[in-house]
Amino acid sequence: MDFSFDPAHDAFLADVQHFATDVVAPRAAEIDATGVFPRDLITQAAAVGLTGVTLPTGVGGGGRPYATYATALESVSAASATVAVILSVTNSLVAEPVFEFGTAAQKDLWLGRLASGAVLGAFALSEAQAGSDAGNQQTTARLDDRGYVISGRKVWVANAEVAEVAIVFAATQPGASGRGVSAFLVPLSSPGITRVPSPDSLGVRGLGCMDLVCDDVRVDADALLGDSGKGFRIAMRALEGGRVAIAAQALGVGQAALDEAVDYAKRREAFGQPIGNFQAIQFQLADLATDLEAARML
Repeated sequence: MDFSFDPAHDAFLADVQHFATDVVAPRAAEIDATGVFPRDLITQAAAVGLTGVTLPTGVGGGGRPYATYATALESVSAASATVAVILSVTNSLVAEPVFEFGTAAQKDLWLGRLASGAVLGAFALSEAQAGSDAGNQQTTARLDDRGYVISGRKVWVANAEVAEVAIVFAATQPGASGRGVSAFLVPLSSPGITRVPSPDSLGVRGLGCMDLVCDDVRVDADALLGDSGKGFRIAMRALEGGRVAIAAQALGVGQAALDEAVDYAKRREAFGQPIGNFQAIQFQLADLATDLEAARML
C-alpha cells in the first residue's frame, strides 16, 4: 500500500515538523509544569495550517486528507501531547461537525474563524454520570417561544478555558436516551455560563480543561446544530475523527519515547560499551519499533 503524499502535502508536513521541533518541543516541559494554556503556540500552529486542516479550501481550510492530518498530529504529539489534543479538538470535534451539520448561517459565522485559528472551539459532551454513556445526558435544553434554555454541568471540557464557542449536548427529550439528545452551538460568552477549573490531570496539563456550568443559558432556536434529537449521531460522527486524531497522538508520543530510548541506549555504558550493543536491549527496542510501525499502518 502506498502512503506517499503529493509534493504540496510533503511541503506542509515538513513545515509542521519544523514547527513541532523548533517551536513546540522547547515549550513542552514548561506547559506541563505550569498547566498554562499555550494560546500563542496555537496561533503559530494556525499560521502553519494546523487549524481547519481537513476543511475545504472554500471555507478557509487546508483541504487535506485525513492521512495528512493524522501524520501532522503525530509530529506535533511527539513534541507535546497537549498541543496536539488542543488542535484535534478544534479540528475534529468542532470545525468538522459545524461543516457537516451546520446551517449556512452557522458556517458563515464560525467556520472561517475556526479554520484560521482566530477562535477556538470546545466539545461539551461528558458529564459526571455520562462519560462513555454519552446518551445519558442530564443537561437539558427546554424549548420556549424565545428559543432554548440550557441547564446542566459539563465536565472535562478541553479548550474551554479560552474557547469562544462550544458544541453543547443536551437532552431535548429527557428520558429518551440517545434519541432525545440535541447539539447546540453556544458562544461561551453567553450569560449563565460559568467556567470552573477541572481537577488536575496527568499528561495533558495546559489543555484548558474546564467544567461548564450552564444556569438557564438562553440561546436562539437557530443555535441548534443539525436536527433536534439527532445530537447523539452528531457526537458519534465527530468522535470518529477525534479517535483518528488521538490514535495519531498516541503514535507521536510512542515514537518520541522510542527515540529517547534509542538515544539513551547509545549513550549509557555498562561493562565498557553502550548498552545498545547488548542483544537484550536490542530485542526490546526492536519490539517497540515493530509495534509502532504496525499501529501506524492501521
